[in-house]
Amino acid sequence: MSQNKILTTASGAPVADNQNSRSAGPRGPLLLDDFHLIEKLAHFNRENIPERRVHAKGSGAYGTFTVTRDITQYTSAKLFEAVGKQTPTFLRFSTVGGERGSADTERDPRGFALKFYTEEGNWDIVGNNTPVFFIRDPLKFPDFIHTQKRLPQSNLKSAQMMWDFWSHSPEALHQVTILFSDRGIPDGYRHMHGFGSHTYSLINAKGERHWVKWHYKTKQGIKNLAPAEAARLAGTDPDYAQRDLFGAIERGDFPKWLVCIQIMTEAQANAHYENPFDVTKTWSQKEFPLIEVGELELNRNPQNYFAEVEQAAFGPSNMVPGVGLSPDRMLQGRVFAYADAHRYRIGTNHQQLPVNAPRSPVNSYQRDGSMAFGSNGGGAPNYEPNSYADAPKQAPQYAEPALALSGAADRYDHREDTDYYSHAGALFRLMNDEQKALLTGNIAGAMAGVSSDVVQRQLQHFFKADPAYGEAIAKALGVSIN
Repeated sequence: MSQNKILTTASGAPVADNQNSRSAGPRGPLLLDDFHLIEKLAHFNRENIPERRVHAKGSGAYGTFTVTRDITQYTSAKLFEAVGKQTPTFLRFSTVGGERGSADTERDPRGFALKFYTEEGNWDIVGNNTPVFFIRDPLKFPDFIHTQKRLPQSNLKSAQMMWDFWSHSPEALHQVTILFSDRGIPDGYRHMHGFGSHTYSLINAKGERHWVKWHYKTKQGIKNLAPAEAARLAGTDPDYAQRDLFGAIERGDFPKWLVCIQIMTEAQANAHYENPFDVTKTWSQKEFPLIEVGELELNRNPQNYFAEVEQAAFGPSNMVPGVGLSPDRMLQGRVFAYADAHRYRIGTNHQQLPVNAPRSPVNSYQRDGSMAFGSNGGGAPNYEPNSYADAPKQAPQYAEPALALSGAADRYDHREDTDYYSHAGALFRLMNDEQKALLTGNIAGAMAGVSSDVVQRQLQHFFKADPAYGEAIAKALGVSIN
């Protein structure tokens, strides 16, 4: 019997835990000294040039965010300071797994990346058209995306590797249920909701922090494509969503979304029965109702796709005073990974490109690097602290309030929380009979040809979410129920 190989780093060191990042306590933020996480994410960002490793196929447009309700009790961010105030925006939609030439109508989550050009700098919320995601820990992100791409030998997509990974990752079931539902193939980008997905934070003028979920509700109404129609369009008009968005804006039919938030206090989060920073789960809207914030309108097409859409760079590291992050593990991983991907894909000075450049003054000590625009700081000092009165100085008044943390640094097993099924089961039971039949039929079709051991393992997850869920898929697959 052959001996199991030991997983190692690229330098040959054994890896003790490849499932969990190091964090400050079970619910705390991740630690920069987790070299294994950093190495995996950094290497993953450099695996493909020059297109984005994920979200490669996309469409974008400029627009306006208008405040319609006062939320200054939650945030001091200037873009929210008055009802009626408007802020210019840029929104990029995308599919996740396909290459730049792939079809817009594939069954895939849709990216919903929004940039606010505020007077205090750029603020990005990089989300999807789903409120949850497949995994909880960024250490597993490169592994997951590999399963959505192509086999190393044949360069073909593989249902086997997708379902093999998901069957070993029961926390993915909530997102899998959404992906294979009627909302798995939106009818273009105008007829879908958007979500920040992660838990973010808002900070008010008193220095009080609230946790927040961002929701964008389409005012065009939800519309989805049936699988057969999506397949037809993939062969006849693979740029269907791009054509629909560009054409609507060109003819003055400007798409709009109602922007809402859910709010949770720090005290509520500490006492919450579920981890509020787990991106595989949603917050109950009965407990934390939606609060209207404003309206997002897209009203101007880019003049050059490459310059303004392909080179657009979004990252949750782009924040302004009054907004912030959270201990959400996936969000913390993305804070590093997205900015690093842009440095690699576009260049060190990607933030100087017009589509990425803030509309507010930039006063930094960053210099040099490829494609440095303008005067590159001229003769001003490139170090700090310095003795020059007119040189940029730090501003302590913008510091975030301290976030209390506790716990020994370790690789905490996120699967100690074994509630993988309640959210997926609840979503299944919300569906009508037609939606359930479509869901189970889509899943059974996607599992065609998958090995019996993976099918059996995955069926257990469906049954645990709801017996009717598992029974319907087993019947469609022709698998006898034991």
